[in-house]
Amino acid sequence: MEDPVLSSEKTILETRDLFAGFDGKDVVKGISFSVPAGKITAIMGPSGCGKTTFMRCINRMHELAANAQVSGLVLLDGEDVYKLNPILLRRRIGMVFQRPNPFPTMSIYDNVVAGYNLNGARMARMDRDRIVEETLRRVTLWDEVKDSLYRRGTFLSGGQQQRLCIARALAMKPEIILLDEPTSALDPKATAAIEELIVSLKGVVTIVQVTHNIPQAARISDYTAFIHLGELVEFGPTNKVFTVPKDKRTEEYLSGKFG
Repeated sequence: MEDPVLSSEKTILETRDLFAGFDGKDVVKGISFSVPAGKITAIMGPSGCGKTTFMRCINRMHELAANAQVSGLVLLDGEDVYKLNPILLRRRIGMVFQRPNPFPTMSIYDNVVAGYNLNGARMARMDRDRIVEETLRRVTLWDEVKDSLYRRGTFLSGGQQQRLCIARALAMKPEIILLDEPTSALDPKATAAIEELIVSLKGVVTIVQVTHNIPQAARISDYTAFIHLGELVEFGPTNKVFTVPKDKRTEEYLSGKFG
């Protein structure tokens, strides 16, 4: 489909004719679209349609898989991400996965600043302390863990662990955070807390979120992309995609006829 141009929004991320897959078989098929800065973009589609592979191409995690291939362009602020150092790129584009994955041998404190430690950054202790407190406050976790900063992050509940993982990504001050089904392993209360957090981050960082949860996408996203069989079927403002979809496949997916 033709790349939708969001003339009223600043574009931070763009893909052009992106193909990706494994062993010579593409699961992402020529996707072109633009992600507006400072907004929440939901990526929806049935299981196995290529959503996660597409996301992993954005910060070059796809190429770490065995027998992976990718072609086309991914542009971050106009720069070709495949010409950037992948480690530095992942500081600019953070990622949070489906299941909470705090580093199990690290304390809550060390989880937050893990990116700096892994990159060999030298920093005064008071600067680290400031980053830890500011970031944990940002994800509304500080008051819950301030007296347990040196306990392992794995002692936290699932929802708290996911907020810690979001804090770990935010601490690096990325331009974009990719969220791959961040609430699918959580209970309704924890899911509501994560949704509230995601909305609060809008404007601070651009968010691209894969979700199977259609009501969630309707609640929190500004823009929605619908992918089917590896192709971008429809992309636009969420209220328009949900109320007046342009493609019959989008309408059928949203009405539960397949998924």
